[in-house]
Amino acid sequence: MKLALIGFGQAGGKIVDKFLLYDKQTKSNIVREAVAINTAKADLMGLAHVSGDKRILIGQDRVKGHGVGADNSLGAEIAEEELDIMQNIIDQIPTHEVDAFLIVAALGGGTGSGGGPILARHLKKIYTKEPIYGLGIIPSLEEGGIYTLNAAKSFQAFVQETDNLLAFDNDAWRMGGESVEGSYDAINEEIVRRFGVLFGAGEIQEDNDIAESVVDASEIINTLAGGGVTTVGYAAEEVPVQTKRGGILARIPGGKRGEQFQDSANNTNRITSLIRKATLGRLTLPCEIKGAERALVVVSGPPNYLNRKGIEKGRRWIEEVTGSMEVRGGDYPILNENKVGAAVMLSGVVNIPRIKNLQRVAIEAQENMADIRSQSEEKLRELIEEGTDELEPLF
Repeated sequence: MKLALIGFGQAGGKIVDKFLLYDKQTKSNIVREAVAINTAKADLMGLAHVSGDKRILIGQDRVKGHGVGADNSLGAEIAEEELDIMQNIIDQIPTHEVDAFLIVAALGGGTGSGGGPILARHLKKIYTKEPIYGLGIIPSLEEGGIYTLNAAKSFQAFVQETDNLLAFDNDAWRMGGESVEGSYDAINEEIVRRFGVLFGAGEIQEDNDIAESVVDASEIINTLAGGGVTTVGYAAEEVPVQTKRGGILARIPGGKRGEQFQDSANNTNRITSLIRKATLGRLTLPCEIKGAERALVVVSGPPNYLNRKGIEKGRRWIEEVTGSMEVRGGDYPILNENKVGAAVMLSGVVNIPRIKNLQRVAIEAQENMADIRSQSEEKLRELIEEGTDELEPLF
């Protein structure tokens, strides 16, 4: 699937930067164009792979290149005011070569969480053929009340303004005892790996085998077509590296290169097991999978270890556990790969305890902030009025 990536804010820019590196290392050919937008000049300068002419600094008149300080209302205002500046760069993207736009932003900050939904709404008015997706990063509760409040507001806005919001929960991916800051880099790697496998399916290079059951851009678009919120699971198992081209005959006993053929029953069981692990394991956004509207399964790895029967059994199992009648699936052959992996996309999920808790904590934080503000104003008034009867006025 060919994507136009837009990283909005600090985290969004870093993740898009990692996507570009992943694209180069894996030759997956996912990213057609990449843009980074920020109110902080230093964050843009720190990117290694987004080209200089695709880095957009907005809000210079308002914040002088220093960021919005986690004020997502200000981030939204600046984005609204400078849509033309952003559009001038986005206009350079060859949309005839793009299947979809993906806006990547942390929901807890100021620039991305405020500006991302504004840009999504704008792009949906202009580009009627290409879907506008969001990839939203939900902050850990330990990051503080203001970030939780920002995330609750931004989550609602992103769901409303995008064709689908793919979510990643930082809380679910932090390692025990590790600081939030220390885990960011590892978390970003996980984000890129999971979504890279999904979006890379179908973009086969010349030295790779053609998939038995191709997962192309239309399959992904149809899975995300219902809108709402999407979560992704992934599981992998190491296998011996296949170093030479095998082709589909290598999967058939007695065929050319048949000596490399792996036990069919074993492959079927491995793939079915991986699909179950991916679905029931750690999702990018933990949720109740029953009731998911649509799903997509992509199994990647050396061609000799892929098995249509295993994928089909896994697909039917997902139909049973989710209750969905729209479960698509296919394989993604990768030569010189030492793992067989299963990526499962669940779209239209609605029973999400993490989001309900996020909204509850955000409401409490909003009420606490209002109380603190009221108390501060009262104390300041008392401080100023104290002794005013005895003091002579300055003017």
